[in-house]
Amino acid sequence: MGYPALLKKASLVGAFFVFGFYFNTAQAFCPAPGKLPSVKVQRVVDGDTLRLVDGRNVRLIGLNSPEMGRQGGSAEPFAEAARKRLQALVKANGERVSLQAGQQAKDHYGRTLAHAYDSRGRNLEAQLLAEGLGYQVAVAPNLALVACQQVAERSAREARSGVWQRSPVKTPQQLRSGGFALIQGRVAQVERNRGGIWLEMDGGLVLQVATRALAGFDQRQLQGLAGRTVEARGWVIDRAQRGSVKPGQARWMLPLTDKAMLEVLP
Repeated sequence: MGYPALLKKASLVGAFFVFGFYFNTAQAFCPAPGKLPSVKVQRVVDGDTLRLVDGRNVRLIGLNSPEMGRQGGSAEPFAEAARKRLQALVKANGERVSLQAGQQAKDHYGRTLAHAYDSRGRNLEAQLLAEGLGYQVAVAPNLALVACQQVAERSAREARSGVWQRSPVKTPQQLRSGGFALIQGRVAQVERNRGGIWLEMDGGLVLQVATRALAGFDQRQLQGLAGRTVEARGWVIDRAQRGSVKPGQARWMLPLTDKAMLEVLP
């Protein structure tokens, strides 16, 4: 029986079976690579960040959970649910996790970048993605689990679980602020210069593949995308707010960090 048929069957026998199906599908592709060091967790900061008793903050690789409310702001939908679910997974494992550090071990905030597993070797990012409690992201060079994390997210998206209950996808015209976003639209033109390849979208958004990131993309495909509809994800920059937008340039820019952050639609 193929994957679509199994998915349809799962939807007929109740939410519990559906959860088990998605979880097991994701875990089949994301097992721990072997015995890993176990560390004690002090607290769960949010749906993708842990604070360890040794003082380190750990950012889980490949998962971007909805933002908690900061400085009096409102939390994004499912932010609290993601945090509580990660808390429950950590608690069920005796407040410990096993970590596999990324090829890039720290981000620019000084946080440790790692994949987290429970004592049975199950990947925590994949479970949260399979439950719709975050978005799959890919930032080179930490790409080891991209394929299996995509499977986990896809199962939640097809089931409309969590963040996928209502489509989070926006058009460029709907952008009102910077930050993480999923964008769908038509590529009006493609340009290449010393800064990389630029996909100019209808509606005031440009997707940038910086020169240093080009090795992770099919460059011929990128240059043939004019007129095609794409879905991109990543962290949108408001160039007007930074004072760096020039006359004739798009206000919004979304740097693409890996080919997994761009999908060409039929």
